[in-house]
Amino acid sequence: MRALDFNNKWVLVTGASSGLGYEMAQQLAHQHHANLIIAARRADKLHQLKADLEHDANVQVKVIVADLSVPEDVERLISGCLNGQELYAAVLNAGITHFGPHAELSQHAFELLVQTNVISVVRLTGELVKHFEQTRSEGGIMIVSSMAGIFPVPYQAAYSGTKSFLIGFANALAHEIQSRVLSLTIFAPGGIVTEMTATEQFNDLQSWLMPVRQAAKEGIYALKTRKFNYVPGAINRVGNVFMKLLPKKMIISILAKTYQRSLSKVNKKGKIQ
Repeated sequence: MRALDFNNKWVLVTGASSGLGYEMAQQLAHQHHANLIIAARRADKLHQLKADLEHDANVQVKVIVADLSVPEDVERLISGCLNGQELYAAVLNAGITHFGPHAELSQHAFELLVQTNVISVVRLTGELVKHFEQTRSEGGIMIVSSMAGIFPVPYQAAYSGTKSFLIGFANALAHEIQSRVLSLTIFAPGGIVTEMTATEQFNDLQSWLMPVRQAAKEGIYALKTRKFNYVPGAINRVGNVFMKLLPKKMIISILAKTYQRSLSKVNKKGKIQ
């Protein structure tokens, strides 16, 4: 398949109000001249982003305020994407995490996490694939997973589980797609400097985090060139290969100690109860 060309095409970006989604929307508009459908929970941030991009990048922007933990909002997002413009590509980026002992994660919070990270993504992906195949139109879909889905991270156990599910789901689904002009990409970054990691719990882990601008650039590259599974960052890619040669239990044990130290320092300061 030829590479995607986003110029004057409509691209959906979920989780666009901050972090990786926000930066990908910026780069898609300014550098690739894409028209955007931006979705997230925070209406004020989305409308500000729309105003900025339409003024500075001279592109069209459609706002859909949606909480992907709410099934009705997911259905409204699907309808808004597939009606009113010809969708060309989608970046399914929205996600939430819990950083801390799994025992401290309430059932309600766990269900919100699964609905946002898994159920909404499966629903969106299924409907988008169906749309592209029925219309026989060219396009690409990118699911944002995480290296935590490849090497599970203690103290982010539920989050790791959701991201692992996405990798398994997308790898399998990709081989069911019949269209020769539709690609499904799995993007698995490590930690990124975003609002999600801008907490004291992550203070000792900051040196591991990739700048959001770099992660966004590589994500767009992976989508554009129709990569299948893509880990951004040369160090991450080398580490991903190297870690596969080591016992998984040992790697997870090292991660556990690192994350536990970071949490312990915050606990000692009385920031976490």
